Amino acid sequence: MKFLHSADWQLGKPYGRFEPDIRAVLTEARFDAIDTLGKAAVELGIVHILVAGDIFDNEGPEDRTIVQAVSRMGRYSVKWWLLPGNHDFARNGGLWNRVRQRAGDGITILADATPYEIDSGIWLLPAPLVHRHNLEDPTAQFDGMETPGATLRIGLAHGSIRDFGSQGETKNQIAPDRVRRSSLDYLALGDWHGVLKVDQRTWYAGTPETDRFQRDEPGHALVVDLAAGREPEVTPLRTGRFQWLRREWLVNELAAFDAENDRLLDAVDPSAVLLQLTLTGITCLSDRIAMLRHLEDDLAHRLRYLDVRADNLVGRPSDDDLATLAVEGMLGAAAAKLAAGIDAEGQHATLAKRALERLFVEYSREERP
Repeated sequence: MKFLHSADWQLGKPYGRFEPDIRAVLTEARFDAIDTLGKAAVELGIVHILVAGDIFDNEGPEDRTIVQAVSRMGRYSVKWWLLPGNHDFARNGGLWNRVRQRAGDGITILADATPYEIDSGIWLLPAPLVHRHNLEDPTAQFDGMETPGATLRIGLAHGSIRDFGSQGETKNQIAPDRVRRSSLDYLALGDWHGVLKVDQRTWYAGTPETDRFQRDEPGHALVVDLAAGREPEVTPLRTGRFQWLRREWLVNELAAFDAENDRLLDAVDPSAVLLQLTLTGITCLSDRIAMLRHLEDDLAHRLRYLDVRADNLVGRPSDDDLATLAVEGMLGAAAAKLAAGIDAEGQHATLAKRALERLFVEYSREERP
């Protein structure tokens, strides 16, 4: 059989660090990913979509979040298999009762560790999380699950095979040889937010819409082609709209900055990029100001979001910079005193650099004949 493996939708994620317009776009993109999955399944002739946990970002989402999720899944003639994860764990009277009240026949909530024969001889073994932090391996119960007449056994779980958290963390840990122990043909995992192959039969699908500055790749799902007696064929399918990029530019002159800027814009769709940019180098003060002004007045408007970190881009006033200010009387005297403070490299040198830069910025903004 062929199926789609997805995970970590985290619908209702707040994105509190962003302004309201950015939050709204990122929130909507996570719902749009459901449509992307549904359309891909229909186009590929796929019946089953397995979602390995964290469908919702928390156990108390707003009604609109639930309705949006259920209604979008209901648009497609496919079967959605939803596993509770650590963000939306299964508990009596909780989130999943609310979802169940609205879900149609095409949505199955895997809130119990009960195997399902999803097609003739093809069994799905779920390991739902019933607590946010589980000390035992949630997949250990696969060993005892009876699957009469099984030709394929597919495990669905949420947790860490490798310790992706802090040292000594043992919550929701899954045995690295779970496939062998439980005679699985494929183990579909969620929790890690990027596509990750653990072994030939054990994969993380990652989130369908990237949500942090951690990797360049947009979100994906996995198309899994499975048959008895051979290894699965696993193909990543892009589902994400946005890229969250981290870049560090070493720029000692304006020309180097312009080249980096052009290289970035040539490689991406700017409106779909969130960029965390770090600038490093030593350049003349006027070039530093020109770089920052370009970022503020141009690149920030092209990209979906721009976070600039320029503390390590040192701007030293050139002789021309100082000469420009020297003719301005008191401004020139102040600039000369600040420049002397920078050259002295004393305890106030850093403050002097910032003050001189600010002086030059304000001077440059004045309109003169």
